[in-house]
Amino acid sequence: MRTRVIEVRTGGRDTVHDITGECDAFAGEASGGGDGLLNVFVPHATAGVALIELGAGSDDDLLAALGELLPADDRWRHRHGSPGHGRSHVMPALVAPYATVPVIGGRMALGTWQSVALVDLNADNPERKVRLSFLAGT
Repeated sequence: MRTRVIEVRTGGRDTVHDITGECDAFAGEASGGGDGLLNVFVPHATAGVALIELGAGSDDDLLAALGELLPADDRWRHRHGSPGHGRSHVMPALVAPYATVPVIGGRMALGTWQSVALVDLNADNPERKVRLSFLAGT
């Protein structure tokens, strides 16, 4: 298995950050043009990975939906950090901290409008790591 960690700066605000380019470049390099599986994993308790259309408003819609489901207020029992920080610890139950994408001929086999995105609601930690792992097919 080949692996690489990329670093992403999310800017200290709710964000959906496109990492498709980094994922595709790693998949091409690690696969040597072959087939396999790319796993994208965020080793943080307050971030997730989404396969979603970006740039057409869906990213803003996702943040709006998460804001309605998980408001940044004082209802959360997990209370350290900025107001509403506890919601960030609940979010990975809704937006998983991982995704697995098939790689065919060295390219991610995403749908026409799918992108790979890091989803982060944690304003207290703008520095994120994302582990990319490639498992070659047989």
